[in-house]
Amino acid sequence: MGRSRTVAGVAGVRERILAAATELFAEQGYAATSVQQVVDRAGVTKGGLYHYFGAKEDLLIEMYRAVFGERLAALDRIVGQGRDPEWTLRAIIDDIVVGTAAMIKESAAVSRELAAMDNERTQRLQADWRRYQETVRGLIRDAQEAGVFAAVASPEIVSWSIFGVTNSLHTWYRPDGPKPAAAIAEELADLVLTGLRA
Repeated sequence: MGRSRTVAGVAGVRERILAAATELFAEQGYAATSVQQVVDRAGVTKGGLYHYFGAKEDLLIEMYRAVFGERLAALDRIVGQGRDPEWTLRAIIDDIVVGTAAMIKESAAVSRELAAMDNERTQRLQADWRRYQETVRGLIRDAQEAGVFAAVASPEIVSWSIFGVTNSLHTWYRPDGPKPAAAIAEELADLVLTGLRA
């Protein structure tokens, strides 16, 4: 299979390798993709791949860092502004929906495959995900205890109603679909916050 337009248009070797792996993992899964397929699509040698990545697993971990690292940094920026809980939760929902949609292929590859891997490196990544969840739940919990949000559901259920949509976004969202990501984010935030209003 020849290189796609996406991969052909990426200049750097490392970036071409990641773009090729992202497409292949999203199309056929991590386990079904060989290193040879990645190098063929990227138009590089195996030596070129191993210069940047020690193993195929490193490609998946790098994708996770690209997808989730941005979301975690954005979460910290949003929460760090110290604004009211409704504004903060709306901004978090907007960021996670719009950010995930912007990296939909990477999100598809990561969400399907990383959960099945269990080693020291992936456990560190999963610890970041737990920190993200706990930050969102802490925001909801604090607002409920202060009487700003209604305690109609636990912080865990509220957060999973958000994460359930965003973690499955790659299965149904289409960039050329009827609604842009920002509109989906707004609707989801409206739904969640309407239920939480005291």
